[in-house]
Amino acid sequence: MAQTGRTPGKMRSTTGGRPAAGKSRASGLKDVSLDRVVEGDCVELLRGLPAGSADLVFADPPYNLQLGGELYRPNNSRVDGVEEAWDRFDDFAAYDRFTRDWLAAAREALSDDGTLWVIGSYHNIFRVGAILQDLGFWILNDVIWRKTNPMPNFRGKRFTNAHETLIWASKSPDSRYVFNYDSMKALNDDLQMRSDWTLPLCTGTERLKDAEGRKVHATQKPESLLHRVLLASSHPGQLVVDPFFGSGTTGAVAKRLGRRWLGFEREAAYAEAARRRIARVQPLGPEELETIRPRRAEPRIPFGWLVERGLIEPGTLLFDPARRWTAKVRADGSLISADHKGSIHKVGAAVQGAPACNGWTFWHLDVEGRAVPLDVLRQKLRAELH
Repeated sequence: MAQTGRTPGKMRSTTGGRPAAGKSRASGLKDVSLDRVVEGDCVELLRGLPAGSADLVFADPPYNLQLGGELYRPNNSRVDGVEEAWDRFDDFAAYDRFTRDWLAAAREALSDDGTLWVIGSYHNIFRVGAILQDLGFWILNDVIWRKTNPMPNFRGKRFTNAHETLIWASKSPDSRYVFNYDSMKALNDDLQMRSDWTLPLCTGTERLKDAEGRKVHATQKPESLLHRVLLASSHPGQLVVDPFFGSGTTGAVAKRLGRRWLGFEREAAYAEAARRRIARVQPLGPEELETIRPRRAEPRIPFGWLVERGLIEPGTLLFDPARRWTAKVRADGSLISADHKGSIHKVGAAVQGAPACNGWTFWHLDVEGRAVPLDVLRQKLRAELH
């Protein structure tokens, strides 16, 4: 997060923006060396990227904390807070100019289907949110990171500040942005992932320390937070850009998850610490990186294909789970019952007197005495096609 401020819809698809297998926009950046930390001003470096080259931008900008004096614990020990020059701005106008500059550059670097994540606290996130909307970004969610181990409010004059806010935004209301809904659901014990995330602060062995045991970076984010962000909104091989790279959490997680990455950092000490950290990361293999494909992304399989492939024979008797209705399979992939004929969906709806029916799950066949839904055969054929 080290950058000085003195130099300045609607979702179309859960796989929108997904590159073809084995390809990525990142592979087209012939003049840009990827998977590295670049030292310099974030605005200028973002402007130097080819337009539309980034699939995801994760930004942890200066919060402009406006701290007034030192803070001490009840035992009189000093709180190790953010005191660096990169978090100090002359006034709100200076912070707003800096924010507009880097957001505009990030927008230009993003692909039409790319998304932006930006994290902040009550000190800055509302100003950032207003500016990104002014620039044309489309807010998809605000996510609350609820900290399990927040720093107490030692003065007892306010509520304990126990959360930070992330804004997730697409480039426009019509962006076909990536959202790995099923992977997020799997990560959350088969429940929809909510917009309030309970995760701990970065502590223990994950926290980078210098030779004297002091924090390398005051605002190092936990890898669990970036794991969720990247897993939710990018695919392996896509390019993740972090303009406020700091201690390199984004790069470490991106490398582990098989994403390409670029980190921009003005402070040489942070950049070097990030390089050493990321060099130790072992990337996951292709099998570990495989995620759940949403049903709508699976290839369409007509029922007739099962008949053609011999997975189901003409004349096979199908029945519903309660065995109230039956229908026979015909050679052209249609069904015929006592009073109806047509597709597996049409006949399924007709026998029930229903407006619609998913014939794949409604109709079953007998396999060695067991009732097996047609969808099992469809999944078998899909696996063959893969």
